[in-house]
Amino acid sequence: MNLSPWQTGAPPALIFIFGALLIPLLRGRLKSLWMLLIPAAAMWVLIQVPEGRHWQLHLLGYDLILGRVDRLSRIFGYIFTLISFISLIYAINIDDDLQYVAGLCYAGGALGVTFAGDLFSLYIFWEIMAVASTFLILARRTDAARGAAYRYILVHIFGGLCLLAGILLYVHKRGTLDFAYIGLSGVDSWLIFIGIAVNAAIPPLHPWLQDAYPEATVSGAVFLSAFTTKSAVYVMARTFPGTELLIYLGALMTAIPIFYAVLENDIRRVLAYSLINQVGFMMCGVGIGTALAINGTVAHAFCHILYKALLFMSAGAVLHVTGKIRCTDLGGLYRTMPMTCLFCIIGAASISAFPLFSGFVSKSMIVSAAAHEKLAAVWLILQFASAGVFHHAGIKVPFFTFFGHDSGLRPPEAPWNMRIAMGMAAFLCVFIGVYPAPLYSLLPYPVHYVPYTGAHVVGQLQLLMFGALAFCLLILSGNYPAEMRAINLDTDWLYRKGGMAVYRIMDVALNGANAFCERVLAGRWIAYICHLAKDGPGLAALLLAVPIKALRGGGRRELDRFKHAVYAGFETGAMPIGIGAAAAGLMLALLYII
Repeated sequence: MNLSPWQTGAPPALIFIFGALLIPLLRGRLKSLWMLLIPAAAMWVLIQVPEGRHWQLHLLGYDLILGRVDRLSRIFGYIFTLISFISLIYAINIDDDLQYVAGLCYAGGALGVTFAGDLFSLYIFWEIMAVASTFLILARRTDAARGAAYRYILVHIFGGLCLLAGILLYVHKRGTLDFAYIGLSGVDSWLIFIGIAVNAAIPPLHPWLQDAYPEATVSGAVFLSAFTTKSAVYVMARTFPGTELLIYLGALMTAIPIFYAVLENDIRRVLAYSLINQVGFMMCGVGIGTALAINGTVAHAFCHILYKALLFMSAGAVLHVTGKIRCTDLGGLYRTMPMTCLFCIIGAASISAFPLFSGFVSKSMIVSAAAHEKLAAVWLILQFASAGVFHHAGIKVPFFTFFGHDSGLRPPEAPWNMRIAMGMAAFLCVFIGVYPAPLYSLLPYPVHYVPYTGAHVVGQLQLLMFGALAFCLLILSGNYPAEMRAINLDTDWLYRKGGMAVYRIMDVALNGANAFCERVLAGRWIAYICHLAKDGPGLAALLLAVPIKALRGGGRRELDRFKHAVYAGFETGAMPIGIGAAAAGLMLALLYII
C-alpha cells in the first residue's frame, strides 16, 4: 500500500469508521469530546490534502484508490464532514451508542463513496452506508421502525446488487475499475444507473425514503437527510453528467412529491417528500450537464444538506419535547418554543429559495441552466416545483407546527445542544444566502453566475408571493386539503402488497416443486431406478413403473433400503461409475449450453 502521497493523515472515511468503533469503550465527557474530534480531524485532513490520488492499493491487477481528491469530491467532503459535526452536537445528549456508531459509520461510508477512485471501493462504501443507515431506523425500537428498516434494507440490497452486477459487467467489458464517466451505453451501464437511482430516490424507486426516514430516531433522521441521496447525486454527477434521461426524471421528481406532501399529515413525512423534490432539481442539473448546471447541482446539494438538516432538526426537537409529530396534534408551539420556531422558519425560507437565504443562490443556477439550454417545458416544471415546495415545506411545516390552531401543548424549549446545532445550520443558511462567494469558490467550474439581479429577485419574489396567496385563499375558503390520520398510498404499494403475493406464489410453486423433486426424483425415483436397473427390467417398464409406484408409496422398504445404499455410496466414493459419468456428462452439457 502506497501511503506516502497522503502526507496529512488517514482517509476521512477510515477516520470516521474506526473512530466510531471506539465509542462504546468511552464514557461521559470523554466520549462526547471523542465524537466531536472525529469530524474535526477529518476536516483538517480535507483542508490539508492536495489534489490527486492517494492511498492506492494494488490488488489482483487493479489499483484500488481510497483518496481521489479534486474540486468535485472535495466540496462534497467538506459538507459531509460539516453536517456530521452539526448532527453530533444535535445528538450529543442521547444515551445510545448504537446511534452514534451507526451515524459515524454512515457518514464514513458517504465520505468513502466521495473519495473512491475505483468502482470496487465505491461499492464497498456504498454497502457500508446501506447497513449503517438501517441501524439509525432500527434504533428507534418500535414495530413501525423495524418494519420500515426491513423494507429499507431490502430495497437497498436490490440497488446494491444492481450496482455490483453492473460493475462486474463493466469491468469485464472495459477492463478497468476507474470510477469516472460511464454514460448509458449497454446493460452494464444501465445496471449501474439503476443502482444509483435507487439511492437517489428517483421515481418510481422512491417510496423507501418517505417510508423509512420518518420512522428513524430524532437524530437519525438528521443523518439520513444528508448522506444517501446526496451521495447518489455525487455519483451521478461523476458517472452520468449530460444524460438527457436525467433531465426528465429530475423534472418528474420535482413535481410528483408536491401533491403527496400537501396531503401528508406527518411533518417528517412532508419533509421526506420535499427532500425528493429537491433532489429532483439536482438530477435535472446533472442531466443538463453544462458547467452552470453542474455548479448549480453541487451548490444546491451543499445548501440542501444544511437547510434540510435544519428542518429535520426542528421537527425532531418538537418530537423530542412533545412526543407528537402530526399536523393534527400540533399547533401554537411558538409560545414556548420561539427559538425552534425561528430556526424552522429560516430552514423553510431557505428551501423555498427566498432572496438572502441559501436556496436562492443555488436553485436559481439550475433553473437558469434550463433556460439557457432552451428547455422550456422543463423550465416551467421547475418553476411550478419551486412554488410547490414553498407551499408545503415553506409554509405548511412551520404553519401547522408552530402556528395554526392552538393544540394546547406548552412544551419547554428544545435542549441546549439541539438549539446550538440548529443555530449553526441556520447561520450558514443565512450567511451563504447573503454572501455566496465562498461557496462559489469551491465549485467544480469557475463561476460567472450572478444571483442577485433585478430580474432574478423580482421574478422569484413574484413566484413565492403567488404561492403564499394560493395557500391563504385555500385556508380561508376551507378548500385546503384536510389533515387526516391516514396512509397515502404511493408506488410502495406494489412491493408492500404485490411483493407478498409474489412471495406466496413462489413459496407454493417453488417449494412445492422442490418437495416433489426431493420425494420422487432425488430420493425414491433415483434409488428405485438403480435397484430395478440392477435386476435388468426393460427400459419402458422402468420409466413407467418407477414414478407411478413411487407416487403411490409402493415398495417403501425397498426404496428406503436402496436410498440408504445410494447415499452410503456417495459417502464412501463407491458409487457405480455410470452415475458419475452421467453427472459429469450433464455438467458438460450445461456448460456447453451456457
